[in-house]
Amino acid sequence: MRAPAALARLRGPLAGPLVAALTVIAATIATRHVGLPLRDPDHVAALYFVLVGCGVAGMVALDVLLRARARSQRFPPPRAALQEVRRERWTPGRGLAVAAAVAGFYLTYMAYRNLKSIVPLLRPGDSFDRQLAALDRDLFAGSDPAVLMHALTGSWLPTQILSTAYVAFIVFLPLTIGVALVFARSLRAGLFYTTAQSINWVLGAGSYFLLPSLGPIYTFPATFAGLPASEVTRLQGVLLDQRLDFLRDPGGSTPQSIAAFASLHISMSFTALLAAYLLGLGPRLKAALWAWFAVTATATVHFGWHYVLDDIAGVAMGAAALGLARVLTGIDPRALRTARAPAVQGARDRPAVPAGAHVAASAQDRAPGVAG
Repeated sequence: MRAPAALARLRGPLAGPLVAALTVIAATIATRHVGLPLRDPDHVAALYFVLVGCGVAGMVALDVLLRARARSQRFPPPRAALQEVRRERWTPGRGLAVAAAVAGFYLTYMAYRNLKSIVPLLRPGDSFDRQLAALDRDLFAGSDPAVLMHALTGSWLPTQILSTAYVAFIVFLPLTIGVALVFARSLRAGLFYTTAQSINWVLGAGSYFLLPSLGPIYTFPATFAGLPASEVTRLQGVLLDQRLDFLRDPGGSTPQSIAAFASLHISMSFTALLAAYLLGLGPRLKAALWAWFAVTATATVHFGWHYVLDDIAGVAMGAAALGLARVLTGIDPRALRTARAPAVQGARDRPAVPAGAHVAASAQDRAPGVAG
């Protein structure tokens, strides 16, 4: 009985690396089919891994500091309290699980970039932009949703706000992963969430092959010609140049990264939002994630990155990623939510402990290995 139980406990930590391994294999086969190597252009994935890894290490130090302060009721907390929290909460197994989750996420991202880049090579000339645009107009009674959006948000200030929010996604995603892996009371919640976000890369790559499209900004540029200049409009120009260079010389240029259906910004933002409900997180965090989701959805249409249908598909994809993460990790978020409620109430009722006194850690925090 012990072996199956041990394997069940390892499903959570191994799910993310498994997604990464399978995606890397798929990307290797696909890129070789078109005569290209699997690569990390400009070492972007490796750089993100190092930067995010350093950020997570800093969060771990902060986690130990805050818990030791709460335990000792002193700031700065005594060294004994710091060491006690570190030994109890940040076991080698827990640290290894967090490192594997982050590494798996960025390996999946690297493979995703390779798959996304070769869509125009494996499906040359295929484009569903006209069909997606027509369906969008049908949804809005014959009007172009981007034109309607510009009437509300087309001036300089709203455009700059939306641009900043859209570009900030590069910070939002690793920040939520770091917070989930480090500060969640149970590491299983962080592993569940990080695995779901890794799966989003895979589902996104698959959707690009399913319905290849460029997006409104590249198919109907006149619709967006009147927008004020912003960081997003600069980025759109850079990505177009990279795509043209890649189509001329796939092996000697930066892999292109233009694809519209479905929206990964929406998919990953919705995964974060829905996970907050599944895990029973606080109302202020949920409100912040709703605001982020709304601004992101507005920005995707405002700048022409996506059709409204791309966003709708992104919502479905984000929910599917959580469902698949539940299957792969074996982690039931409902069980984590149920366990969290009495734990929070118990923490409120627990009296303060004098500095240096021993406090028994929770079963989740003290669990050996990587299952915490």
